[in-house]
Amino acid sequence: MVERSGRSGGGAWAVAAALIGTVAAGGCAAPGDDAEPGGDPTGTVRGAAEALTRAGSSKASTAMEMASGGTRVTIRGEGTYDFRRRTGSLQVVLPKDAAGESEHRPITELLAPGALYMKNRGAGVPADKWVRVDTTALDDGNLVTGGATDPAAAAELLRGARAVTYVGEVDLAGVKVRHYRGTADLAEAARLASPQVRGALAAAAKGFTTDAVPFDAYLDREGRLRKVRHQFSFSNQGRTVAVASTTLLYAFGARVSVTLPDRADIYAGRIKA
Repeated sequence: MVERSGRSGGGAWAVAAALIGTVAAGGCAAPGDDAEPGGDPTGTVRGAAEALTRAGSSKASTAMEMASGGTRVTIRGEGTYDFRRRTGSLQVVLPKDAAGESEHRPITELLAPGALYMKNRGAGVPADKWVRVDTTALDDGNLVTGGATDPAAAAELLRGARAVTYVGEVDLAGVKVRHYRGTADLAEAARLASPQVRGALAAAAKGFTTDAVPFDAYLDREGRLRKVRHQFSFSNQGRTVAVASTTLLYAFGARVSVTLPDRADIYAGRIKA
């Protein structure tokens, strides 16, 4: 896994730590010999974001595994995403604490170009209020901040794919998909990204000392991304935090309804870390 150090004092970890802090406080196949259909695995993977835009929308499942100091937690999310409007919604579920005693209310997240809205954020935020985060100002561009990688950002990151190898064809939930492995370059992905996602990825490219992000991507016969797993590693207050973010996409064409909160419903007070 590539070591990545965020800039000290950045906002990204403050939000992510708030999501997992109460949880942690208590406590792949090798490349095959198959030839890639078409003969250009790098180009195929780089085109995944465009294929999703053509598909329009899908349902999404996310899992973010974090490990630090012997503590491992997994944050899961379920929802829908519109790849044309770059909007979506997720219900993000935090695990119990290390003692298995505390239940955490699901966090409702609304994803929009340049913004992340969270309800049931906790940490002193009133239950009926939303928290708005400017993703273009985050050190990670919302690749990990919300406890789930924005599906558009997950796909657009592949525009910077390099040294891609075709592993082979596998079955994924009854669908034949092609497995690719490689490394994404954050700076190049930001340069090539669609306008709605470019600002967030550009922030991530500036916020980390290393641009390389290892990935495993699974595409169907139409070139649509069905599953992607990115691996990150952060240095936070002297501790190394390993993060593996997995995004699953299915039920293409699913109805997506997202209504962003009014200004009066957004919490403007101080948020506890």
